[in-house]
Amino acid sequence: MNSTERRALTGLASLYVFRMLGLFMVLPVLSVYGTDYRGSTPALLGLALGAYGLSQALLQIPLGMLSDRWGRKPVIYAGLAVFALGSLVAAQTDSVYGLIVGRVLQGCGAIAAATMALVADLTRTEKRGIAMAIIGAAIGVAFMLAVMLGPLLAGIGGLSAIFWLTMVLALLGMVLVWRLVPTPQADASSAVYRGGFRALLRSGETWQLVSGVFFSHLLLTALFVPLPLAVVAKLGLPAEQHWKLYGPLMLGTFLVMLPLMRIAERSGRVPLAMGLALIGLAAGSVTLLPVGSGFALVALLAVFFVAFNLLEALLPAQLTRTAPAEARGAATGLYATLQFLGAFFGGSLGGYLFGLAGAGGVAALGFAVVLLWALLWWLLRARGLEAGSAY
Repeated sequence: MNSTERRALTGLASLYVFRMLGLFMVLPVLSVYGTDYRGSTPALLGLALGAYGLSQALLQIPLGMLSDRWGRKPVIYAGLAVFALGSLVAAQTDSVYGLIVGRVLQGCGAIAAATMALVADLTRTEKRGIAMAIIGAAIGVAFMLAVMLGPLLAGIGGLSAIFWLTMVLALLGMVLVWRLVPTPQADASSAVYRGGFRALLRSGETWQLVSGVFFSHLLLTALFVPLPLAVVAKLGLPAEQHWKLYGPLMLGTFLVMLPLMRIAERSGRVPLAMGLALIGLAAGSVTLLPVGSGFALVALLAVFFVAFNLLEALLPAQLTRTAPAEARGAATGLYATLQFLGAFFGGSLGGYLFGLAGAGGVAALGFAVVLLWALLWWLLRARGLEAGSAY
């Protein structure tokens, strides 16, 4: 990579770490500490967990298209400011409904599409895969840090401590973008090209990629409704010590994922790698079944996170390669919309089923999602082959 690409990726990867850290820190602790909020129920806590995903989903395409017109950085600045406001609301509330409002406001800072498009704007096509892998690695680092810091912070100051830190990180993210990230040169061809976006919507390949991120984030968010309690039960780890599990687990699975991603891209077997990752995500649901030892839980979580991190790197890299440059913001907006819709439905359905049928209900949801995803993957893959797609 050249110096401009390295500088851009340093700033944008750091932005991803700062922003996703705040979102991920609540995952391993909300179902435990959220019971202290007035009016809390399993269903409402699940809604609070996934609520940011709904507002994110509604705004990703409009803000992605707006970034095609007005520029990526103004949209990113505005989104971070709104995200900080939502964090402030969540930090000050003692009601589950206030928590939901704060999470919705956090989601209104929907900058994922603009940020992903900016990564693509500032990197050459042949470097796009490694760039997206670095961003995927940043998300993995954020997750690893979050699952360590979240339980520690919540043990000291409850969930409000997490939201205060999240607000500070959002403001620091604005400084990072200002100081480190270059501004792409304006180009007359970068205006929103509606024909190109319509072509994306008609493409089976596009839907194969964006459905992948929808289902993977649905599974992740649903899993973390009952998982903290399963870790307590099977491993005997209190909530404030869950970092001892998640930290080494995330580091190890990332180190395994990275060579797998490079092998898949260099050998031209990205679709095969994605299909295997799809199957690997089913391991997360097995951890919720009332059988097996603590060792089995750790091993299955390792398989789940290798698969999840692999998809986080491969899916956006492939999408930004196939999307026309003039509709790249709109394409990444569609991707981010499905990503956060997955988080919303995962939290909402996971919370509802956990309250209705316990961890087994969430496990059943996971298995059903994997089967549905596999069927859809096969149908869209067959459609792409019939159309003569090179993918």
